[in-house]
Amino acid sequence: MGNQKKNCQSKSVTHDGIRYNDISRDDQKFIAGALKKGVTRREVLSWLLAAGVTMSSAGTILGTAEKVFAATPRRGGKLRAAMNATGPNDTLDPQIARISIDYLRQRAHYNNLVRLDDKIIPQPELAQEFSANSNFTEWTFKLRKDVEWHDGGKMTADDVVWTLNRHIGKESKSKAKAFVSMVQEFKKDDDYTVKAVLNSPNADLATILGTFNFRILKKGTTNFQNPPGTGPYKLKEFKPGIRSLHVRNDNYWGEGPYLDELEVFAISDTVARTNALLAGDADVVIMVDPKAVKKIESTKGKKIISNPTGAYSGINCLRDSGPGKNDDFVMALKYLQRRDKIIKTVLKGFGTIGNDQPINIAYPDHCADLPLRPFDPEKAKFHLKKSGITSAQIHVAAITAGSIDSVMILQREASKIGLNLDIKRVPTDGYWGAIWGKMPLHVVEWNMRPTANTMMTLAFAPDAPWNDTHWKNDRMGKLLVASRSVTDPVERKSMYCEMQTLIHNESGAIIHSHADSIDARSDKVHGIGKNPLGPLGASEWPESVWVDA
Repeated sequence: MGNQKKNCQSKSVTHDGIRYNDISRDDQKFIAGALKKGVTRREVLSWLLAAGVTMSSAGTILGTAEKVFAATPRRGGKLRAAMNATGPNDTLDPQIARISIDYLRQRAHYNNLVRLDDKIIPQPELAQEFSANSNFTEWTFKLRKDVEWHDGGKMTADDVVWTLNRHIGKESKSKAKAFVSMVQEFKKDDDYTVKAVLNSPNADLATILGTFNFRILKKGTTNFQNPPGTGPYKLKEFKPGIRSLHVRNDNYWGEGPYLDELEVFAISDTVARTNALLAGDADVVIMVDPKAVKKIESTKGKKIISNPTGAYSGINCLRDSGPGKNDDFVMALKYLQRRDKIIKTVLKGFGTIGNDQPINIAYPDHCADLPLRPFDPEKAKFHLKKSGITSAQIHVAAITAGSIDSVMILQREASKIGLNLDIKRVPTDGYWGAIWGKMPLHVVEWNMRPTANTMMTLAFAPDAPWNDTHWKNDRMGKLLVASRSVTDPVERKSMYCEMQTLIHNESGAIIHSHADSIDARSDKVHGIGKNPLGPLGASEWPESVWVDA
């Protein structure tokens, strides 16, 4: 193409009045493509002049084409992604994935039946079509026929059915088992058609199957050190607790990937993670401390990625052990939360106030009628005295920006009403295996989930594996199931408000804030979306990300 000329067709009335939009879309692509392949600016200008465009107009057209070229994904290069936590339990088994580093690796390695876009709307992925019957008790997924596994062979309905049935049934170890508890079975209709047969209606099923734990596996996979996948990258190296290295899948069925290599590792300390970005040792980092935003923004070549979400941070009081068994002790801690201060001083304004329940304004089913619980030391003192508890220990790690600072604020307020709150700091590495859901009092953070029902089902259903405050409420369980088929807006609002009120008043979840997702990147990194379901666009970007030369 280098020596070939293109007769660019101008639609302008006069050459001096030519504008970029006067050049056809094909010509726009041609110029950007020529620049991408190494054609010089001089050559492109000569083509434009030969087409009868004046020098001044040609310069304008070329400048705009260069912008198009700059925004055109480029193949090649390596990206290093620094996550916030890692450990020996890192896994490539989607069924038990639990933290951001798992989600990113698995998004690079696998695909879902559907993917969730930046508005959390399900779009075709391995399923090129999907639909439900009139009452949402049966779903049909039509699969692509051009998808190959990393180790060869075609993906078929047998793989999909085997994968998804791992998540259902009493013996399932799936962390997302509660999401699909209403599914009786996933079954094969033909080699490229899968049906989901439900015991009860669920209009959210397609959205659910786009979430982290529902990546599709090859039938019979048992070895998760380097399992076959269909994703944009193949696995070159995987050392749990250390790093993974992924290389481009040249047989990928989609448009991407664009990178030669993707390296994924973790730096648990937030300051060290920021410094790695600033020093060029990482190209993207997640969960930036709000205190570091100004420093990053003032550094040449570094950019902040900020995204409002329904993610939340707080404290878990186990309701079946330790001081959390006492209702008054839990209520005392809830009234001691300096929610506004945490937003202002800890999150630096990058967040919204929490109300001891997980569904904030990011969800359509947020209950605006539920009053905000105030900071009230007198009520806290009343409940603490009634509990008879004067000391407690809380396990704290830097699992998210501000998790330590917010507990130190609580510690100061607790001392004023006679509670000696001992802060036991523990490493971030291994926190989710050794501390979360096990120690009677500990800090917690949750990514946003795609719907209010799935969020509450995952963390507050009586039988949910991730019910991390061990709060068992039969009424809550019944409401979660019944609300999935309700379409009347008045009835739906009533049910969702009741569920949020139950959590607010009775669970062991103390939710003081909903933090915005604050991540950062080199300005050479492009193609990271704004999906709000987790840090760094919920890791939905391995297929689309690319880097400048």
